[in-house]
Amino acid sequence: MGNAFRDKLELALKALSISRGQLAAELAVDKSAVGRWVTGAAVPTGHNLVRLTAAVARRVEGFTALDWDRDVHDLAQRLGAGDAVAPAPAGLPLVVLDEARANTVVRAAAYEGFFRSTRPYLLQPGRFIHDHGMIWLDAATGLLALRIGSGGSFAEGWMLPLHNQLFAIAADASGGAVLTGLFNGVSAPKVDVVDGLVLGPALDPGRTPTAYAMVFERIGELTGDAATDHATFERLASQDPLAPEGSVPEAMASHLLRDVGPAQVPLGGDLLLRLPISRSMARGAAYREASNS
Repeated sequence: MGNAFRDKLELALKALSISRGQLAAELAVDKSAVGRWVTGAAVPTGHNLVRLTAAVARRVEGFTALDWDRDVHDLAQRLGAGDAVAPAPAGLPLVVLDEARANTVVRAAAYEGFFRSTRPYLLQPGRFIHDHGMIWLDAATGLLALRIGSGGSFAEGWMLPLHNQLFAIAADASGGAVLTGLFNGVSAPKVDVVDGLVLGPALDPGRTPTAYAMVFERIGELTGDAATDHATFERLASQDPLAPEGSVPEAMASHLLRDVGPAQVPLGGDLLLRLPISRSMARGAAYREASNS
């Protein structure tokens, strides 16, 4: 039921202009429970499904539990949304979406999985942070969905494969932050490592706009069961994100922390923060490993 119900619930909330918080209050459940339903990490119990159906029926005359068995298109018609509610990610009205979807069809399997990031810790120079991320193909949108988090703080968004690169955009609803990233892609059948640049607000009092390098390394595969996979992600992302001192290899540290600016140009360095493919750590699994997976 997981992913299919998630898509239908998200459709119903949009079509009926119901927020997650409003639904939680109406059903007398915690907002996090509604969040798990919407992300596919869990599905409502029988009791909560009855109450959820009743909440929709108060807005859509004659709505019953059998209506949840409709496909997304028919459910949209039943909710009075018609074709106005398209299975496209809200907030991404980009002209490149069709191209991203076409590339996703070909490349989704290579990028799906669990990843661990390494990035500089902006508030403690010389230290590093490990985020954890989950990437999977979202059937409702035809795009790669992304969840990333550290220390119990989560952001959700999308990874758009374009021109052998990955364009990322994610939002942290609790912190009110939007993160964007551009990563070097890999053409191998299975991606082990990607790296690139991220732009987002630092966690200082001024929420300073900050760009930094980040490396993503594969640490696991999806099971195919949405509830299990989201639970695994949340367990990983709840760990202490601060890397122990000395645990990040020197090669990785040097890759992530690089002097830039006018003084570096005469020495062969970069004027601006860059991560060209010639210096990238991005790679795929060896052919033998990929073919046996």
